[in-house]
Amino acid sequence: MGSTLELTDGNFATTIEGSETPVLVDFWAPWCGPCRLVTPVVEQVAEEYAGKLTVGKVNTDDNQQVASQYGIRAIPTLMFFKNGQVVDQIVGQVSRDALAERVDAILGA
Repeated sequence: MGSTLELTDGNFATTIEGSETPVLVDFWAPWCGPCRLVTPVVEQVAEEYAGKLTVGKVNTDDNQQVASQYGIRAIPTLMFFKNGQVVDQIVGQVSRDALAERVDAILGA
């Protein structure tokens, strides 16, 4: 998880609300096959948008409070936060190009 933050029930709110940049959160679990396929895509986007976008990952098995709070019913779920509020989300697998397109829209690029 080189350029991604590990988000937990304990640090989620302060990280999201305290971020000066939009935040992409990957809700995942170790047993989830599609999550493993999305991980390299999320990490690539994290590197490409370093400084413009904060990227974090929430292991839903270990952090059920946050997953429940945001109504995560299927994983992987990617949520975009701006100023502490959810502004977009993607459920399921996503290509790097599709994810970058959504990030660009949120960043206003």
